[in-house]
Amino acid sequence: MYFRTVPEEFTMRTMKSRKLWVGVPPWAIIGAVVVLAPIFAFITFQSINQQRRSTTTLLVEKGAALIRSFEAGARTGMMGMRWGGNQVQKLLSETAQQPDIEYILIIDTKGMILADSDAEKIGTVYRTDLNLQQTALSSKIRWRQIAGENDAQIFEVFRHFSPIQTRGPRQGRHMQRNDWCRSHMLPRSSLGDNGPNAEQIIFVGLNMGAVEEASNEGIRRSVVMAATLLLICMAGIIALFLAQAYRSTKASLSRVKAFSDNLVENMPIGLLTIDRDDRIASFNQNAQKVLELSAGKITGHYAGDILSKPLSDFLLRLKSQDGLIESEFECPVHSGKTVPLEVIGTILKNETGDQLGWIILFRDLTEIQHLKKEVARSRHLASIGTLAAGVAHEIRNPLSSIKGFATYFKERYRDVPEDLSTAEIMIQEVERLNRVIGQLLEFARPMTVQKESISLERLVKHSLKLIEGDAHAKGVGIAFQSATVPHEAWIDTDRITQVLLNLYLNAIEAMEQGGVLTIGLDLDENSDRFRITVSDTGKGIPKKDLPNLFDPYFTTRSSGTGLGLAIVHKIVESHGGEIRVETTPGTGTTITVLLPSKDR
Repeated sequence: MYFRTVPEEFTMRTMKSRKLWVGVPPWAIIGAVVVLAPIFAFITFQSINQQRRSTTTLLVEKGAALIRSFEAGARTGMMGMRWGGNQVQKLLSETAQQPDIEYILIIDTKGMILADSDAEKIGTVYRTDLNLQQTALSSKIRWRQIAGENDAQIFEVFRHFSPIQTRGPRQGRHMQRNDWCRSHMLPRSSLGDNGPNAEQIIFVGLNMGAVEEASNEGIRRSVVMAATLLLICMAGIIALFLAQAYRSTKASLSRVKAFSDNLVENMPIGLLTIDRDDRIASFNQNAQKVLELSAGKITGHYAGDILSKPLSDFLLRLKSQDGLIESEFECPVHSGKTVPLEVIGTILKNETGDQLGWIILFRDLTEIQHLKKEVARSRHLASIGTLAAGVAHEIRNPLSSIKGFATYFKERYRDVPEDLSTAEIMIQEVERLNRVIGQLLEFARPMTVQKESISLERLVKHSLKLIEGDAHAKGVGIAFQSATVPHEAWIDTDRITQVLLNLYLNAIEAMEQGGVLTIGLDLDENSDRFRITVSDTGKGIPKKDLPNLFDPYFTTRSSGTGLGLAIVHKIVESHGGEIRVETTPGTGTTITVLLPSKDR
């Protein structure tokens, strides 16, 4: 048998041996990927494009710098040293020796190569799909990416080539360019149809291998960085879910523990748990009340040193047998009295089947046994009442005839004192017998009550005034004690007055040498009912007479009929109440009447 609700000691011991696993819902991971992947893909794409733009800008600036350097070198050589074509060609070839420069060449608007880092290509046509006329007229740097030998990618930068500064009108410009062409001693045919006045274009081809490698490395880094950030963000989101799940689980466990602890502590039956070391692990509030022990004083002590013998024997049975064990026995408690208990016990295990100890549940059967006795008594009284009703009807008819004849003889022998006295005694006895039969019929027929709202305190005070004379004659004092609570009850005034008067008179009769009649009125703490107590200081009731105290025709007085307390019991039951008797021989008796409140 397994129990979900166990004491804290067992729970903590089990938790230490068990790993806590908090799962992350799959939709959380999928959602994180769906949300973050596009974001990081966009960031990566932007980073790659930025790298490409930076690479292009770098190559364009490098090509432009080479063109300006070559123009400056050519201009300096031509103007200062009067270079010829060989020197310009040599400058071009030397400049093209840098490892990242594939070629440098100069063409005219017809595509004729005027100068080339590869001298063998001078005089050939440079095949291109550009508009050379338009390009030659623009000094703006332009670029393109083309395929070279072995499909190698070449970044080509080009613009109008102008080694001579233009400082005058167009005519002066042509004259300076013509001088430059003659100083280079280029073949006339290489100048094209326009001769020395032709426009030139310079092309610089840059090797993209190193740049592409660096660019690819940057792209790889960007992709790796994006993937790493994606994983970190996903890990962060998952960590948040884990943290939230942990907090939620912890809060749920706290609520469950608080609920289970409160349930165990306030459950209406006693709970006792013993661990594997035979020490008391838990002891709830009801167990403390029934066994009259304090949990703070016995928790942690050996069960054999604390529990009474019947409970210790029951624990030994638990250890020697498997499964659920039930038993009923009388158990002595701390105050010395004996309490009837219904006990259930079993072994206590966790979910993995490991033994944690034993658990014992028990219930006080005092009230149940009392109710069983009341039910048996009610059945007994019902049988007696049915019999009494039949007998009463059969007796009343002859009594009427006897009383009639006694009255006749009384009138006939009025002048004979002896016969007159006999007739009067017959009439008195018939009337007394008729009263007894009337009480018997009242007891036998169903009780009807006419309830109304009334103050119990006022009713009790009124009933006490009715017996003040009888109490004074017997030398009995009266004491009334009332709690400061509203005593508004829903009762039959006449019937409850009859109950109180009967109890008062019985109490006064029990105090033959005088004494004190004490009446108490308050609320019962356990049942929220009105409680009326009638106590005397008489000789008390023998214990052997208590079971028959409310039976009809049971009496300990020679003058009593034995129906008074039986009728009292029936009136109280008809109100949904309860009557209890506590007595100590030689000290006195207390009868308690419990009546429902107005709300109930």
